Amino acid sequence: MPSDERVPADERVRSRGAGRGRSRGAGRQGSYPFALYAPAAAVYLVIFLVPTVMAFYFSLTRWTLFDSTFVGLDNFRDFLAEQNLRVGFQNTIVYAVVTSGLKVVLGMALGVLLTSTLRSRGFLRSVVFFPVLVSTVAVGITFSMLLKPDTGLVDRALGLVGVDGRDWLGDATTALLSVALVDVWKGVGLATVIYIAGIVSIPRSYFEAVMVDGGSAWHRFRHVTLPLSRPATYSVIVLSFIGGLRTFDLIWTMTRGGPGFTSDTISSIIYKQYQAGFYGLSTAGNVLLFVIVTALVVPLTYLLGKRQVTP
Repeated sequence: MPSDERVPADERVRSRGAGRGRSRGAGRQGSYPFALYAPAAAVYLVIFLVPTVMAFYFSLTRWTLFDSTFVGLDNFRDFLAEQNLRVGFQNTIVYAVVTSGLKVVLGMALGVLLTSTLRSRGFLRSVVFFPVLVSTVAVGITFSMLLKPDTGLVDRALGLVGVDGRDWLGDATTALLSVALVDVWKGVGLATVIYIAGIVSIPRSYFEAVMVDGGSAWHRFRHVTLPLSRPATYSVIVLSFIGGLRTFDLIWTMTRGGPGFTSDTISSIIYKQYQAGFYGLSTAGNVLLFVIVTALVVPLTYLLGKRQVTP
């Protein structure tokens, strides 16, 4: 075969140019025409961007279904002056931290268990994921019955082992935590599925290398599973934290923010304003919630993204 020195310079130039032309052509063939992006862009515009812009506008007005009056920042001042807003903000942060933290811990534990050689792990995966498919309102109603004082199944079960039950949802010290635990029960299945996907994607050669070096199951978890499942941990933390900050349906179904305002969150406060007919005020609350979620999640996403480890 002739070497590169024996090929004339002009032929080498033509061949390299042809190669670059084929690469550019392949790149053009591999990219989608703009027309294919248009439907998704239109849906995103109609469903997200337009309502968001409208919400920002109507938060500056006092509006009804038929008219609106521009009031500037009055709605924001009135919403920030709510007497129970401080409690609602604290509850929202506590709820988001507790639920996201427990979902990470339990999701990873179940993910490790359900990717092992455990018998019937396929069936157990279905059992763990099943609560995710159940309606949140149905879950709230069911657990409200289970947690009833004296007559609820939880207090009856505790009574069998000699433990006095309590009013889990009617006690100011346990209401928010009880709802948070129900949220974890319902959402841990999704966290488990994310962890299963992350653990399965780790090359088996890493685990085999630890076994060859005489490492135990703890060493495999500590030095392989835990660091290489950080992308899954990142996803679970972000999704769970956002869901916790925006939580409404489960709290409203189980406690309606009570007793008093002790389990109120920002979302339930917004809904109470809407029920009272203060639509501009509730819209301003939604805008503030959007700003709070963005202000908390964007730095969290940046910090977690810097610490990701990929196999």
